[in-house]
Amino acid sequence: MPNLLLTIRYDGTKYHGWQVQKNALTVQEVLQNAIEKLFGSRLDVKGCSRTDTGVHANMYCVSFFAPFYPGEYHTVSALNRFLPNDIKAYACKEVSVDFHARYHCVGKEYIYRIYNGKYDNPFYDKYSFHYKYKMDENELNRAASYFEGTHDFAAFCSAGSDVEDTVRTIYRCEVTREGEEVLIRICGDGFLYNMVRIIAGTFIDVAKGKTKADDIPLIIKSKSRSSAGKTLAAKGLFLNKVYYSEVELEGG
Repeated sequence: MPNLLLTIRYDGTKYHGWQVQKNALTVQEVLQNAIEKLFGSRLDVKGCSRTDTGVHANMYCVSFFAPFYPGEYHTVSALNRFLPNDIKAYACKEVSVDFHARYHCVGKEYIYRIYNGKYDNPFYDKYSFHYKYKMDENELNRAASYFEGTHDFAAFCSAGSDVEDTVRTIYRCEVTREGEEVLIRICGDGFLYNMVRIIAGTFIDVAKGKTKADDIPLIIKSKSRSSAGKTLAAKGLFLNKVYYSEVELEGG
């Protein structure tokens, strides 16, 4: 049986995250339904990450063993006929039998979108957090630089997480502006529960003047969740890229 690596993108608005749940609709369930229609049996699908309720993905990778492989074009085209408009495949290839979408992933890039327009805008509402007051993206980008490197990010992990090791390496963290949008882009070897959304909330505190850019190292060092900002809404968060090459992850 060929082992396939399928790449999809999805709007997570109406889904309770990736992983199958008993009493809630998830991306994995809908994708498995489509795969079953194509291949004729319920296949075990391995996802690259556990995205939360309402989080979106520009790139999400899954691996699964299929009874046959009709090639990329026919696989993607057929699956897209069975998938709803808010979940679509865009790449597929055969990989080695030992490949696993989650365990072979060496890093991820997330984008958090903040709509910084003065007034409400229906075209940003589903996919960004609205903050109408002034944001100095240059000062925020200076704050972002403090997140780069290997640190204990316990202060940026939501209560209730059962993860014991809270040390992660952030390769790149930057804040840029595109018109009325402020984009937070973070690339690392792994992320804690709600880590990016809490970092985004901390940047809102910097924008407000409640926190200074130079306070970030002290917040990290505190390892205290109460020192960091609020957890911003899931709708602004996108899993943007999944890395399977360490050279690409590290920018080599």
